[in-house]
Formats: sequence, C-alpha cells, structure tokens
Amino acid sequence: MLAINLRKLRCEFGDVVAVRDIDLQIPAGELFFMLGPSGCGKTTILRMIAGFQEPTSGQVFFGNHDVTQVPAEKRNAGMVFQSYALWPHMSVFDNVAFGLQVRKVQSTEVKQRVMEALEMVRMAGLSERRPNQLSGGQQQRVALARAIVFRPGVLLLDEPLSNLDAKLRLEMRSEIRRICSEIKLTAVYVTHDQKEALSLADSMVVLRDGRIEQLGGARELYHRPRNRFVAEFLGETNFIAGVVGSSDSAGCMVETAAGCLQCSTGGLASGTHVTIHIRPESLRIVNEPAMLQGRCRETVYLGEMAQHQVETATGIVKVFELDPRTTTRKDQTLHLKADCDALTALVD
Repeated sequence: MLAINLRKLRCEFGDVVAVRDIDLQIPAGELFFMLGPSGCGKTTILRMIAGFQEPTSGQVFFGNHDVTQVPAEKRNAGMVFQSYALWPHMSVFDNVAFGLQVRKVQSTEVKQRVMEALEMVRMAGLSERRPNQLSGGQQQRVALARAIVFRPGVLLLDEPLSNLDAKLRLEMRSEIRRICSEIKLTAVYVTHDQKEALSLADSMVVLRDGRIEQLGGARELYHRPRNRFVAEFLGETNFIAGVVGSSDSAGCMVETAAGCLQCSTGGLASGTHVTIHIRPESLRIVNEPAMLQGRCRETVYLGEMAQHQVETATGIVKVFELDPRTTTRKDQTLHLKADCDALTALVD
C-alpha cells in the first residue's frame, strides 16, 4: 500500500487555472473520494496522479517516491475509466492480460494472474466472451480486473459507475468496496455522485474552482459542512438566516424570524450573522408546538419517504418524513422539531 502526497499541485491550460496549488495527503490503504461539480478540477488532479497530465508546478509522491516526472506506465497505478476502454476485438481474458503482456510477464504467470483477477471480480466464467457480449456491469468488472491484475499500489477510478443504471450502481458500489478491502490498496475515486461518496469513502474532499473546500470523513462533511457550498453539494438541506444572541463552547442561541433556535456550533461572538444549516431528514413532525411550524404547501409521496414543502416564518422548509402514514399532508399545519446537534451555524 502506498500513501499519496500532493504538494502545491497546480495545473494551467493557457489562461485557465484548473487546479490551484493543492496540498493533499491520502493515507495508505484508504478509499479516498474527490467530488465536486463539473469543472472543479477533480479529474485533472486524478490525471496528474496517474501521469496522464503534467502539472504546471508542484509534486506528486507515492509513498516517499517523487513520481512527478515518472511516465504513467511506470507509476504502478491501475486506472479504471468512465468509458471502460475495453478492446472490442479481444476476449475478456485478453483484455485483462494485455497489461501483463506489455510488462513482459511470463505466459504461465499471465494466465494465473488473469484468472485470479477475474475471480476477484466474479467474472472467471466469462473469460472467453467479447465485451459486446457483456452487460454494462460486467464490462465494468472486467475494467476493474484489468486495473488490478498487475497488483498496483494505487487504484484510480474516474467516475466508473456513471454509465450504469441505478440498480447496477448500487451493486458495483459494494463490489468496489469489497475488492479494495481484499487487495489492500490505496484507491482514489473521482465522482460527482454524493451518494457514492457518502456510502463508500473512508475520507473525501469537496472541490470548487480548483481549490479544496473541505476535507474529512463522510459524516463530518455531511452534518458539519464548512460553508453553504459544501452543505448544498452533499445533499438537500435547509438554510435559516439569523444572528447569534449568546454563545459558549458547547453551542449558541440564534435569533431568527421564527424565534430563537439552539445550535451545536460554539465559540461564535454575539451579534454574528449566521445561516443555520439543517438537513430535511433531521426535522421531525410532532403533535405539540416546536421550534418551527408552518403550513404544508406540497407533498411528494415516495413510499418509504414523503417529501414536504412547509411554509414557515423563515421561508419554505423541506422535511423528509420516513415511513409516512399518509400520502399527503397538504394544507396541514405541521410542528417541526430537531435535535440541537442537527443544527449547524455557518458564518456568512
């Protein structure tokens, strides 16, 4: 397993700065996610780690070894592309074997290692098929096998599930986690899909305009975002404007149009203008007066959940009701409650 260390990594395309002096340490053995909107620089960073894109400045380290000037084919990094990039005229076996043959591995060892890799991705029984005889999920498994067959220290995945339907994406998420755990390598996974990142990542970074907005664990970023951009990018949320009334190290009281709300964010000065961030699933519908109340303007019933739009004194608030007992609450007055630690104050 190899740690990955990026030092002041920068990439410019003419007048466009795609990546802005990124400093990032990825621990050995982690499944690490880079996510952000299109154009944020995540794929460019991955390509610089892989060796497909030369940095304008900065360094890439695998462990203690500076690989910035090392060609891609000599970096001991396996790559899984969004498009799978399988050769249509080759069998599954030959597609997976190609990298070993380029490295001049003995034919007897090639066969053994290819079959081991196909066993790992549960494709050994289809080794003689051509890619056009496989489903999208099966093709992705072959692409994974080809990336791990030469036993890389680093696995790089560039939006590998984006071409699959929803059911296959769920299946392949579990498979990628299983494979990374079994072969014990460092994996860097680029995606714009928040659910993939939240369900798989050991840690993650959210990028915007070539810069790091926040780095940390999935739960930390989801429930304790640093700013509005991270909060909105990682899922649906509510924002309530207010001013800090009182505060200590454990939390603060925020004065809003709906009254005084208690937040878990501490250490803020009285009078600070903030925006309260609260996820829709953190709000509960209760029968007695609570922190927020308002009239339900719309309900979308989804079976396991109902999504409500509730008009309150602070504006429209989204509420996700799990296991709803009715298909609609339209025009009902709803009382909404949440635990204090579900409310985070973001400084404006």
